Amino acid sequence: MQASSTPMTSPSPPAVGALEPLRQPVFRMLWLVWVGANMAMSMNDVAAGWMMTELTHSAAWVALVSTAATLPMFLFGIPSGALADMLDRRRWLAATQIWASGVATILALVAMAGWLTPPLLLALVFLNGVTMAMRWPVFSAIVPSVVPREQLPAALAMSGVAMNLPRIVGPMIAGAMLGWLGSASVFALNAAITATTFLVLLRWEAPRRKQQALPGERFFGAIRVGVQHVAASPRLRVTLLHIGLIMFQGACLSVLPLVVKAWPGAGAGSYAALLAASGVGAIAMALVFPRVRDRISRNAAIRIGRLTHSVAAISIVFAPNLWLALPGMAVTGASIMLSANTLSVATQLALPDWVRARGIAIYQTVMMGSTALGAMLWGAVAQYTDVQSSVLLASAFGVVCAGLGRRWAVHPPKLDAHEPASIGAPPEVAIPVSQDEGPVMVTIEYQIDPANVAEFETVMRATRLARRRQGVLSWGLFRDMAQPGRFVEYFVDENWTEHLRRLERFTAGDAELRERRLALHVGDQPPRVERYLSSALDH
Repeated sequence: MQASSTPMTSPSPPAVGALEPLRQPVFRMLWLVWVGANMAMSMNDVAAGWMMTELTHSAAWVALVSTAATLPMFLFGIPSGALADMLDRRRWLAATQIWASGVATILALVAMAGWLTPPLLLALVFLNGVTMAMRWPVFSAIVPSVVPREQLPAALAMSGVAMNLPRIVGPMIAGAMLGWLGSASVFALNAAITATTFLVLLRWEAPRRKQQALPGERFFGAIRVGVQHVAASPRLRVTLLHIGLIMFQGACLSVLPLVVKAWPGAGAGSYAALLAASGVGAIAMALVFPRVRDRISRNAAIRIGRLTHSVAAISIVFAPNLWLALPGMAVTGASIMLSANTLSVATQLALPDWVRARGIAIYQTVMMGSTALGAMLWGAVAQYTDVQSSVLLASAFGVVCAGLGRRWAVHPPKLDAHEPASIGAPPEVAIPVSQDEGPVMVTIEYQIDPANVAEFETVMRATRLARRRQGVLSWGLFRDMAQPGRFVEYFVDENWTEHLRRLERFTAGDAELRERRLALHVGDQPPRVERYLSSALDH
């Protein structure tokens, strides 16, 4: 399918300045909290890496610091997203800061006492990494609720700035403190920053969620429904495919330290300068992103991001010195920001609020998983060939993906598709039913003109995905062999509460799909709906 040539949103909203979301007091407060939290995380990573070199000369232990910092996102990202959808998001975000402050305080005290060992340091770095897994999904889920829809792309771009700015400033501050006061001082400053952000969050009076008559979702059930919702959403599957391939390609620059070592007279400072250049490029793109999105389509932005990263990565590994590599590094940061932010906006718009944090957590898990897998593969290629060959192969992979990307176009959802819609009165029952009883099976009988069967089956394919996005356990469509045109749809909910909860999730998009089904039904009466409760048989 060809990529659309229309702008990234359709219809195009009025131009929104890059800094416009910061005029919203709540977003401004949350943005400052996000900057502070990421600053503490960045400084902690630098200090922990340096502390490990003082505790041991083993390269394996030093490398494990990065693993310990990123592994929690793989393990806890999706469960954290489920909790963020189940619980009050303001309280959950505040809880993440309490956790971060506690871990930073323990790390500072242990370092000051001289009790740190390599295993203990890794354990504390892992616990600090849990902080990112806890707060990244909930922060991303909160943003759409505190800015107008037309400001969402700019708000997400500013969130990217809040991620990249600490990557530049944090290591500089940590480096100065490491040489002056030592690692323990950095850990102590991190504890102070996280405690401050927690106090700021306490001042935020978040709007209360709509009071729910039903009990909260169960933890593992919430995870299942979140994963199922994403799997049943073609738009989300496409964005996950794109972001996975983009981060897989971008991970080729994990061999950057080897590039720096090949330059005469280059050292750790040169490596830090390259990372800073990447952050500068990302921030620059974030600031101009609102203008870019009004001029090119979202699919063109993804394609351009891939191609420019390919060219820039090649220029870096073939550069003879730092100064010629810096521009290419800035371009790689800008290209990743262009592609990733475009896909982030598309993901946010494709998610209803009730499952937003879970969807974002899955998106971020795919990002990090693809990065880790790409780093392993491109590093192995560099090991058996050389750095230049590895990056050339990754760049060629990016060019191929840019071409194939035309077949996987990212389409914008209807702007009001996720707006809540009324489904009518709750179902009446003639027998007592407790909340946990189930499963519950629903059958709907349709009578379709034989001439419209093909169209009806097309509508029912979309219905199957819609039902699964709402959380049903199973779905099926059967044709009556004795009566032409008679179809029976069935689906099963986990229990009576989940059945009622699915009705609460009914949206304008679901209502439109229902109207399409009803338009194809013939007869004087509407389709017959029956509900059945599982009957436990004694053995």
